[in-house]
Amino acid sequence: QVQLVESGGGLVQAGGSLRVSCAASGRTFNTLTMAWFRQAPGNEREFVAGVTSNGGRTSYADSVKGRFTISRDNAKNTVYLQMNSLKAEDTAVYYCAGSANRYLASSYSTNYNYWGQGTQVTVSS
Repeated sequence: QVQLVESGGGLVQAGGSLRVSCAASGRTFNTLTMAWFRQAPGNEREFVAGVTSNGGRTSYADSVKGRFTISRDNAKNTVYLQMNSLKAEDTAVYYCAGSANRYLASSYSTNYNYWGQGTQVTVSS
């Protein structure tokens, strides 16, 4: 079993930066593809970024390409999402997710077995 705990959310002005983190418990972190999803009020949960188990492949939603960077540190059982040039439309609860498919950073939430509780990111315009 894997437990995921997000941290680092908060309030930031448009154009600013924020880094959210997700710490995993359990001994299988380095076998999991990890991803970030987000959900704004009234919207469905959407894929933001993903990284394969060894960090070799990343994928991003078009809306965040060039602004967000996903990375992981398997020694620390942690995955990060660095968010730059933030916009008001980035406001959402950000969720960390883990998938047992270690070689594919899928954008479909149904492919992910483990989820954190989420951390709120609010971008003021």
